Amino acid sequence: MMELIIEFAYTSSVNVTESNARRLFMAADTLNIVKLVQICCNFFEKRLCSDNCIGIWQFTKTYHAPELHLKAFHYVLSHFEEVAFGEEFLQLSARDVSDIIRRDNLTVRKEAAVFEAIVRWITHEPQEREGYTDLLLSEVRLSMMPTEYIQSHVLSNKLVTDNLRCQAMVSEVIKCKDRILGRPRLPSAILLAIGGLNGIRDLNNVIEAFDVRVNHWMNITEPSEPLRAYHGAAYLGGYVYCVGGCDQVFIATNNVRRFDLSTRTWQEVAPMYYHRGCVSVTVLNGCIYAMGGYDGHISLRSAEFYQPETNQWLEIAPMCERRSDASCTTLNGKIYICGGYDGSEHLQKAECYNPETNQWTLISPMSSRRSGVGVIAYNNRVYAVGGFDGTDHLRTAEVYNPHTNTWHNVSSMMTPRHSFGIEVVEDRLFVVGGFSTSTSNVEYYDSETNEWSQACDMDVDRSALSCCVLSSLPNMTDYTIPRDS
Repeated sequence: MMELIIEFAYTSSVNVTESNARRLFMAADTLNIVKLVQICCNFFEKRLCSDNCIGIWQFTKTYHAPELHLKAFHYVLSHFEEVAFGEEFLQLSARDVSDIIRRDNLTVRKEAAVFEAIVRWITHEPQEREGYTDLLLSEVRLSMMPTEYIQSHVLSNKLVTDNLRCQAMVSEVIKCKDRILGRPRLPSAILLAIGGLNGIRDLNNVIEAFDVRVNHWMNITEPSEPLRAYHGAAYLGGYVYCVGGCDQVFIATNNVRRFDLSTRTWQEVAPMYYHRGCVSVTVLNGCIYAMGGYDGHISLRSAEFYQPETNQWLEIAPMCERRSDASCTTLNGKIYICGGYDGSEHLQKAECYNPETNQWTLISPMSSRRSGVGVIAYNNRVYAVGGFDGTDHLRTAEVYNPHTNTWHNVSSMMTPRHSFGIEVVEDRLFVVGGFSTSTSNVEYYDSETNEWSQACDMDVDRSALSCCVLSSLPNMTDYTIPRDS
């Protein structure tokens, strides 16, 4: 280690490896070599995974690396379902397990995962750990579990049946479940619904945030933001970008604005080359892509992408078809765009963009013509939902398999709609608002059951809105329903 440190003193470079990283970090910390400590911290941070995050969290308690310590702990919380099945989790103390599972920002799709994790931890060393059962069970949000699961898995578990305090705790939850709302965990992601139309021509600037764990919308509108509809939205690098669309006099714009989620302020960034209303927007490889749209005269074939680092738009190859009011998504390093309107007909056609070759390729057409369609990547497939076929507002949905270049139908939505928001949040596909008549209705699709279910309506009826999903926010509580209310 001294040899590496002396070499670093002379050359300002060092070869950090898996085998020497921890010892080098400890030595550099002891000798207060701040730059070398930071190099080691960067090395650990890049390699954080479910197998090592607890180890990094534990050893940074002893040494002065507060940022790495917090990032490791955040990784534990945000990847808990994988972490809880690793070897490191079994070596934690009861206090550390309690500190993890009591957190609001522990990310679990189902609270059952927390119960199963503490059972695994206790049964690893039952004689030493059974005495902590009631302490740890009290941190599980039992009231957020289905009653059937509590009765079939919790009440029947030997750790619970052998502990009178645990039995009383679970029985009380079952007795009060219909009357007392439990404290939900924070969601891993927030769905934003931005702008749109109330009715036919009344634009708005309303922004609502959907807390999926509480099934409730929260208004976070900034009054200074201009009215906007038929725009695209994207979340990238801690900012929400609103791209193109129509302004308050219904003229297509090339304007792009971004919302800083930490300061909740807007600023303009570089405009696009083309004015694009009814634009299709997605994110790929750290860039925002904008395709097609209506410039006030014609539906466009052109496409371009934005690099945040340079604040610059660059053109790419034009699409095979002119499209406005289409929708697009990113899957496996490619962009898929489907449907839309070419100026004379509503389109069935779909195509795919490969950024490595800068080429668009037509893929199999959808089974229905769809303008104002919602397109999203979900479960390694491309979903095309709703839209307008020239005659009817559609409820139907179909799925594209890129491996077979084929489409097949899935269950239809409950409400026909076009020009709506679509996103995936916590393994469910949400559709938001839209037009058959302008609606605040929200529903979601679960691919495991092939069923649609109602979610909480937005506060505002709107169509021609855009949605995006925020994840890994340090200030997630600013965009969720307060847990203490």
